[in-house]
Amino acid sequence: MKRLWSYAGRYWQRYVWGALCLVATATLAMAVPYLMKRAVDAATAGQLALVGQFALAIVVIAGVQAVVRIFSRALIFNAGRDVEYDLRNDLFAHLLTLPQAYYRRHSTGDLMSRLVNDVTAVRMVLGVGILNLINTPLYYAYGLTIMWQLNPRLTVLALSPYPLLFLAVKVLSRRLMEGTLRVQEGLAELSTRVQENVSGVQVVRAHAAETVELERFRQANQHFQEVSVDLARVRGRLFPLMRMAAGLGSLVVLWYGGHLVIRQQLSMGDLVAFLGYLNLLAWPTMALGWILSVFQRGRAAMQRLEEVFATEPAIADAPRARALQRIAGEIEFRNVTFAYPGRERSPALRNIDLRVPAGQWVAIVGRTGAGKSTLAALLARLWDPTSGAVYLDGHDLRELKLAHVRQGVRVVPQDPFLFSATVRENIAFGVDHATESDILHAASLAGLDGDLQRLPRGLDTLVGERGVLLSGGQKQRVALARALLCPAPVLVLDDPLASVDAETERRVLERLAPVLRSRTTVWISHRISSVQHADRIVVLERGEIVEAGTHRQLLARGGVYAALFRQQRIEEELAAI
Repeated sequence: MKRLWSYAGRYWQRYVWGALCLVATATLAMAVPYLMKRAVDAATAGQLALVGQFALAIVVIAGVQAVVRIFSRALIFNAGRDVEYDLRNDLFAHLLTLPQAYYRRHSTGDLMSRLVNDVTAVRMVLGVGILNLINTPLYYAYGLTIMWQLNPRLTVLALSPYPLLFLAVKVLSRRLMEGTLRVQEGLAELSTRVQENVSGVQVVRAHAAETVELERFRQANQHFQEVSVDLARVRGRLFPLMRMAAGLGSLVVLWYGGHLVIRQQLSMGDLVAFLGYLNLLAWPTMALGWILSVFQRGRAAMQRLEEVFATEPAIADAPRARALQRIAGEIEFRNVTFAYPGRERSPALRNIDLRVPAGQWVAIVGRTGAGKSTLAALLARLWDPTSGAVYLDGHDLRELKLAHVRQGVRVVPQDPFLFSATVRENIAFGVDHATESDILHAASLAGLDGDLQRLPRGLDTLVGERGVLLSGGQKQRVALARALLCPAPVLVLDDPLASVDAETERRVLERLAPVLRSRTTVWISHRISSVQHADRIVVLERGEIVEAGTHRQLLARGGVYAALFRQQRIEEELAAI
C-alpha cells in the first residue's frame, strides 16, 4: 500500500483542507444535541422564547454544516479522482514497456480488469474510504467525550455491545479480503471470455463452436456468481451486526436513561442530548462494515496492481543511452545468438554475422521456424541478443535510446494489428500531422488504391475490431502503408505480402522497388517470388546463415535457396492446374 499513499501524497493539501472541513462539520454536528438539550430544558421551564431561539440556531448550524460538508466531500473525492487518473495513466504507460513474455502469461481481459475495475477500487479507498477514516474517529472522539461528561455509567452501557462487534469485524475482515480477491479474479476471467469471443467471433462461427464457447462462458459466469454470492454473504453478516450494535445501544440508553429521568438523576434535556449524540454515532458505526469492505477491496486491488508494477521491463534504456543526430541506416549483426526465455538449449538464432549497408535492400528467406521473424524482432529491439550485439550506424542498439531506435526502425509484423478505427487512422498511426496526399500516396505504394475505391467510405471506412471487416491481404497492405508513410530510414518487413495473390504481389513490388532502395530495407519472406529482385538475399536454416548472394548466384549454387525455389515453382504449377 506504500505506492498508494505516495500517490495520495501528491494531493496532500486537498486532503488537509478536506480534513479541516470534516473537523468543522463534526464540531457543528456536536452543537446540535447540546442546543436540543437547552431547548428541552427551556421548554420544561416554560421559557418558550428561548425554545424559538435555540430552534433558529439549530437551523442556521444545519445550513452551515451542509455547506461545509459539501466542500469536504468535493476536496477529498476530487483528490481521489485525480489519484485514479494518475494511477491509471502510469499503469497503462508501464504496460507499454513490459516484454512480450508478460503478455503471453496474462490475458487481455485480466489486464483490462486491473486497469479499469482495480483502479476504481483504489479510488474508492482514497475517496469515500479516506473521508470515513477521518470522519469516524472524529465523531467517536467528540461524541464519547461529551456523553461521558453527561453520564459515565450510561456511556458504558451504551457501548456494551461494541466489543463483540469489533471481535466479529476482526474475524470477518480476513474473509472479506480473500473473497474480494476471488471476485476480482473471477471478473478478470469473465472479461477474458467476452473479449476473446468478441474479437474472434468469425473463428467461433466458422468452426460452429458457439455451443462450446457459450458453455465456457456459462462456467466462468457461474464461478463469478458463486464467489460474488460468497462475498455478499460475508458482507451480509457484517452490516446487520453494525445495525444491531447501534440499535442495542439506543435501547439500553432509553431503558436505563428513562429510569434516571424518573428518579430525577438525569434531566430530560440531558437524555435527549445523550440520545442525539448516540444517534450521531449510529451512522459511523453502521458504515464501519461498508468502509472495511471498501478498504479490503482496495487492498486486494492494489495487490493486483503491484504485481504489474513489480514486473520490470525486459528492454529499457541504459543509464547513459543517447540518441543519434541522424540515422543513415547501416545495420550489422556481430556474432549474434538468441534464445527465447525457457528455451536456452535451442537458440532461435546462432552466430549471426550480417552487415547491411545503408540504402540496401536485403531479403531474408528460409523455411518456417528458421528464425526470420526473430531477426526482425532483434532489429526493432523487441528482444536483446543472448550474446553478441546488433549495431545501427556502428552503435550498439543497447547504447541508444529505445524510442529513438524504434522511430528509426519501422517493423511490419507478419501478423499485422489494426485498431478499431478508420483506414485513414490506421495508416497514419504513429505519424503526426499526416496530410491526405501523403496517406493516399502510401496507400497507393502498398497497392491499396483499388481497394479504397471499393470500400464504402474510402479512407474513412471503419475496419472493425482488429480489422475484421478487411481481408487478410488488405490488412497486410494497410500495415505496409503505415510503415511507408513514416520517414524511418530502416524498414523491416516481415512477409508483408504473404496473404495477397501473385498478381497483386507483382504490382505492389513494382511500385515499391524505388522506395525499398531509397531506405535500408530488410524484407523477410518465405516466398521466393517476392525477394528475387533484392540487392542481396540471405538464407536462414535452423537459426544460421547458410547462404547469401543475389537470386542468380544462389540458383547457380544449387543449395537451400535453389531447393526452395524449385519446390515453390512446383507448388505454383500444381495450384494452376
